[in-house]
Amino acid sequence: MHFNPSLYVVLSLLASLGSVSAVGVVGQAPGFAADTTGGGNSSPVYPKDIKELTAYLTDNSPRVIVLNKEYNYIGSEGKVSEKGCRPDSNKCPGNGGQDAINGANWCSNSKYPLSISVSYDKAGIAGIPVKSNKSLIGIGSSGIIRGKGLRIANGAKNVIIQNIHITELNPQYIWGGDAITLVNTDLIWIDHVKTSLIGRQHIVTGYEPSNRVTISNSEIDGRTSWSATCDGHHYWAILFYGTSDKVTMLGNYIHNTSGRSPKVGGTGSGTLLHAVNNYWENNSGHAFDISENAKVLAEGNAFQNVKTTLLSGREALFSVPDTGSAEACRSALGRKCELNAFGSSGAFVGTATGFLGTMKDGVSPMAASKVVASVLANAGVGKI
Repeated sequence: MHFNPSLYVVLSLLASLGSVSAVGVVGQAPGFAADTTGGGNSSPVYPKDIKELTAYLTDNSPRVIVLNKEYNYIGSEGKVSEKGCRPDSNKCPGNGGQDAINGANWCSNSKYPLSISVSYDKAGIAGIPVKSNKSLIGIGSSGIIRGKGLRIANGAKNVIIQNIHITELNPQYIWGGDAITLVNTDLIWIDHVKTSLIGRQHIVTGYEPSNRVTISNSEIDGRTSWSATCDGHHYWAILFYGTSDKVTMLGNYIHNTSGRSPKVGGTGSGTLLHAVNNYWENNSGHAFDISENAKVLAEGNAFQNVKTTLLSGREALFSVPDTGSAEACRSALGRKCELNAFGSSGAFVGTATGFLGTMKDGVSPMAASKVVASVLANAGVGKI
């Protein structure tokens, strides 16, 4: 057989990128966002640089956007030097704490006056404004967005973010940037995503309705050199604070945080959260902080070395505290609930059951004894 070197080059390139016809979203969203289709069957596009990536995400066409390399936004919008503030939390020796940019005028008060100089990368402050009907997917572990997050807002809907890593959003500063922001949207599936070295929230749903959201098989990596709690753990991890939101958290790995993992509340009817088969590890502060208007079913999760599993809000939580209470789900969900599992972790007790009938998101949980192995094998980038 005659060897054709040109054909070999083409085949090798396709193998490294993935065949165009074969590239697409893997699987279907579980949970509340099960109807999400993203860019559907649109022909995949491979942005050549950050300008093209931004253009694809922000235009009005359905898109399947494939990331096969790193897209580095750091420096693309310039640097800012201005006055910021030092919160009470930053009593860390050396440079181990987080000072604050004056985001939302947070510093402009008598408690935290504008008293120090801060210098930060402007690109990290505001996320790329993603439009409707987009699938953003990574190949292997190569799909990285550095220095800028994603913002899905203003009525945008039907978006899939799968198998990408968002990192390095001014991690030394509070208000340095959010990795993924949802405000006034619907049908969002975040799957096999990793977030790390984020200045503020890793994932946040804002005050307006985010409606149906599923976050699955993702990794919230809280390891940092700039910790609000002076221990190398990130405090601002996950904030669910929308209106009439229905959120499924399934199979995620949340580790090395110290708070807001998640904080759940909201306005109006608040956030309905089904937290199932997730793994919390090495949290030096609190995991759940449940406030006004929230309703939370937490089942089949594993907690390891979590100092405070629940800071507040047990009256809005059903945590399946014992075998007998597991049967409380049967009449509401048609199945028993799964108990949570704990290792060197604080108490996690909530017995509210009146809202269980609203938790029908179609998820069938596994036993908590299987969660650690499953999550470590599947959560994050490059595991799909």
